Amino acid sequence: MSRIGKQPIPIPAGVKIAVTGSNVKVEGPKGKLELTAHPNMKIESDGKSLKVTRPDDVRQNRALHGLTRALINNMVVGVTTGYSKKLKIEGVGFQAAAKGKGVELTVGYANRIVHNPPEGITVAVPDPTTIIVTGADKQKVGQFAAEIRASRKPEPYKGKGVRYETEVVRRKEGKSFAAGK
Repeated sequence: MSRIGKQPIPIPAGVKIAVTGSNVKVEGPKGKLELTAHPNMKIESDGKSLKVTRPDDVRQNRALHGLTRALINNMVVGVTTGYSKKLKIEGVGFQAAAKGKGVELTVGYANRIVHNPPEGITVAVPDPTTIIVTGADKQKVGQFAAEIRASRKPEPYKGKGVRYETEVVRRKEGKSFAAGK
């Protein structure tokens, strides 16, 4: 039995969950999320918690069991507390600015790069070297943060670029002058 899949998902106060067949709709203070689970997974609610069960021990069903439970749990956490990713910009002249709902990056290219967030994601720029991406959907928050980081990945020689706040960039030693033969 899956260690993650067999754990019940507690439903906090203020969260409404509607289960119809393999569709799960979660509504809370931070927004609404919806998931269509695999038809083999059975999702049951008793009002205080959700439980995901699988029909048998076929390899695919074992894999889907823990995945489905984790996705539903991420939805519940997302509509109650939400998710956020913090990015830092390093480099001389590298900066970010809020532009409408999106973010405009100046990261060493001839043109500025503008990233507009998808529905349900908000971007804050508290200072020119910090970007905070927040939202209820964990996957969308992570994907949008990854797209911003991909604008200029941190390079290993000077450390310039866009990185996650907790990311550690391994630094390399530059070219060393070769002594005479």
